[in-house]
Amino acid sequence: MATVNVRRDVTDPFYRYKMERLQTKVEGKGNGIKTVVVNLPSVARTLDRDSNYVIKYFAFELGAQTNTDPKDDRWIINGAHESAKLQDLLDGFIKKFVLCKKCLNPETDFVINDPRILLDCKACGQRTDVDLRLKLSGFIIKHQAKKGNDKAARKAARRAKKASGNVTAGDASEDEEDDAPTNGNGHAASDDDAIPAPAVEEVVVRDDEWAVDMSEDAVKARQARLPDEFKQKLSLDDDEEAGGRTTYDDLADWAEAEAEAKGGIDNVDSIAVYLKAKELGIEGKHKVVAVLIQVLFNENIVAQIPKRAAMLKQVINGEKFEKALLGGTERLLFIMSQTKPDAYSLIVKILQLYYHHDLITEEVVLHWSTKANVKYVERDVAKKIRAAAEPFITWLKEADSEEESSEEEDDE
Repeated sequence: MATVNVRRDVTDPFYRYKMERLQTKVEGKGNGIKTVVVNLPSVARTLDRDSNYVIKYFAFELGAQTNTDPKDDRWIINGAHESAKLQDLLDGFIKKFVLCKKCLNPETDFVINDPRILLDCKACGQRTDVDLRLKLSGFIIKHQAKKGNDKAARKAARRAKKASGNVTAGDASEDEEDDAPTNGNGHAASDDDAIPAPAVEEVVVRDDEWAVDMSEDAVKARQARLPDEFKQKLSLDDDEEAGGRTTYDDLADWAEAEAEAKGGIDNVDSIAVYLKAKELGIEGKHKVVAVLIQVLFNENIVAQIPKRAAMLKQVINGEKFEKALLGGTERLLFIMSQTKPDAYSLIVKILQLYYHHDLITEEVVLHWSTKANVKYVERDVAKKIRAAAEPFITWLKEADSEEESSEEEDDE
């Protein structure tokens, strides 16, 4: 059987680490069509990884259903998928879950260290972290806990579902503040703020539905969200004086100038954006994510997300960052709704893209969907956006339920 280098970017024919080229067979037709990965166990053994991890990685990347722990060793992916495409996806799995981050050697073992996943390299002796924000990371820890029936591993699995980076005590405190829903006056929200689960078709966005609060604070809040006043209110800092300039304003001004000079925001290089944020010393602050969403995206956000995903992933480092991503998106959609009445309907596709590119985790977006936090937009707006997002939330819950049912059947 034909072999390829484990690292296909290495063209040396004498490279010592080789594996079988993936072999697939398409079976069935119509809605019953499926792809059998014939030699997946052999490839997984070469990589010293569980076959379940490889097939599940394909599932996440393709958005397709797969089986796990098949008793007949037939590893199946729903739908028709070419061998070449799966081989390309396997390169991503190898890069993220096999290669040592230090020496790029594939001789690594998994070490689950509550709640981290470490790659223990036999070649250079280094232990490097696997990114816990990747959807497969949560599956690996959960699968390891079930497989070992180990109390510590189960605890690690629960913690890993929430983990997306190292969180300091200060970060934890700020997270608690961000989690607490507030009403329009900044006080803790009541149970009335909880989002009901209406059918999406019941939500009709009309201009005359907006609740208009004419208090001074409410007027200032609306002004802060209008496009003409946008740059002056980007900071989102509670301790900033009204109208006071911040480094976030500087980033927005820079982005606007670059866009004008280059003929549009889409022509501004993502690396340049990151370096500017780094120069301003805000690349590690979660609030910069909300600003980036508003300065880099516009009505073409669906097409723009894939082009900016890699840069955003460098910035997003934990739950606070994901919440800022969602909050900035809410504010952007509100601004867009002033001229585009159906702007809120974009939220489903936006969330799908965020999820596909590992910019948000399941836990954070499900929590976001249950409470109308008014940190970024008024409560009525927050509720309408979440209601419009219901199809994605339903899909996410059903996919998780199907996975759990499959695992329970495997246990039996």
